[in-house]
Amino acid sequence: MANKLAITLTRSLIGRPEDQRVTVNTLGLKKMHQTVVHEDNAAIRGMVKKVSHLVTVAEQ
Repeated sequence: MANKLAITLTRSLIGRPEDQRVTVNTLGLKKMHQTVVHEDNAAIRGMVKKVSHLVTVAEQ
């Protein structure tokens, strides 16, 4: 496993369920094509898996 994950919001939140919106906001993503870097741990991986159809992930 890598030490960090670069997570980018690639799909819009318009029309998405509230739990997916909350998960994306919890990851720190507010705008389209914004990228945030998080430590690679089980909690972050779980959030990414929940919204995997909305984000792209790159290991750093």
